[in-house]
Amino acid sequence: MTFEARFDLSNVHWTHMEGGPEFDYPIEYDVAVLGSQPENGTLDLLVRFAPNSHCHFHRHVAATRTLVLQGEHHVFDIEPHGETVHKIKPAGAYGQSPGGEVHMERGGPDGAIVLFNLHSPTGVLFESLDTDHNISAVSTIESMSEGPLMGG
Repeated sequence: MTFEARFDLSNVHWTHMEGGPEFDYPIEYDVAVLGSQPENGTLDLLVRFAPNSHCHFHRHVAATRTLVLQGEHHVFDIEPHGETVHKIKPAGAYGQSPGGEVHMERGGPDGAIVLFNLHSPTGVLFESLDTDHNISAVSTIESMSEGPLMGG
C-alpha cells in the first residue's frame, strides 16, 4: 500500500535563518511555528533546509518527534565518546527521541522540509552550541512562539 501525503505550505509564515562568517559550515534554513501550547509544554514547527545547508549546531532538550515531509534530512549525531554517526532520513521517515542528543542537521541535495513535534515540561527546546559545546543561545517554547531564536 502506498500513502501519499500532501501538506499545503502556501499559508505558512517562514522566518529565514542564516549563519555568519564565524561559522565554518553553511547555515541556511527557514522555521515556521505551526502552533504551541506552553501550558502543556508543546510546540510544533516546520524546518525547511536549503540544499546541503545546516541549522545551527545544537542540543535537543525537548523530547522530539520528526517526520520528513520532503527531501532528505541528514542528521550527524555526536556521540558522548566523540564519534559522529551520520543518518540519512528520506521523505516519509519518522523518528522520535527523548532529548539530550547533540547534533548537526542539514538538508540533502534538494533540501528538506521536516515537521518537529516537541515536548518539554520546562519549556526549554534547544540549546545552540559553539564548537566546544558551550551554550550560546537557548530556545524556549515562549521564544519560538514569539519568533524563532534558534542559533541566537
